[in-house]
Amino acid sequence: MIEPLLPAPACRTCSGGRPEKHPRRDVVDAIRYFVDNGCKWRALPADFPPWKTVYGFFTRWSRDNIVLGLRDRLREQVRARTDRHRTPSAGIIDSQSVRAAETVGRHTRGFDGGKKINGRKRHIATDTLGLLLGVSVTAAHITDRRGAELLLRYLHTRHPRLELVFADGNYSGRLTTWTQAALGITLHIVRKIAGQTGFHVLARRWVVERTLSWITQARRTVRDYERLPA
Repeated sequence: MIEPLLPAPACRTCSGGRPEKHPRRDVVDAIRYFVDNGCKWRALPADFPPWKTVYGFFTRWSRDNIVLGLRDRLREQVRARTDRHRTPSAGIIDSQSVRAAETVGRHTRGFDGGKKINGRKRHIATDTLGLLLGVSVTAAHITDRRGAELLLRYLHTRHPRLELVFADGNYSGRLTTWTQAALGITLHIVRKIAGQTGFHVLARRWVVERTLSWITQARRTVRDYERLPA
């Protein structure tokens, strides 16, 4: 499924180059192992290609937006199989604060007073199936509304069909007016049930919460280890 979506090896292009020594399948498996197990690049098992080779592929594919292209094209295939339009018209946003490792500098980390977490905050958007549309990473002290502005601008550029976004009460207020006026997107606030006590599954909001739980199933993404938010 992934191989046709990857760039052609240099040896098959006009610029030319040496044939790749290691199969692409092994490189992709090594990247997935790295994310799932949360190890260091240098700690990749010896039965994978050398870690420098794997890291080189990963950085080039990330820099050239190949990874984002994979995400988008695979999402389109899933939506097509469920008889939906390939590009969504509705989405859901939410945020998640995660602890940062010592490799994260002070200028990109903060303290979330509500969650009591020192680290970074992930602002994510999904379609109504829970598949990722976009991610924005900020210091943990950045409010949900401020982080959502960056994310909504990105969604407006990348997904022009998007016209409705569901969110929780943290995104109410001025943000709803700004989103409609500046981007032409309706921000619908899904509030808790009146008199609610304990846990209740709320319409639409549960989808993005499930996606956040999917993300933290991989050990690499339980904490933030990266020096740069990118």
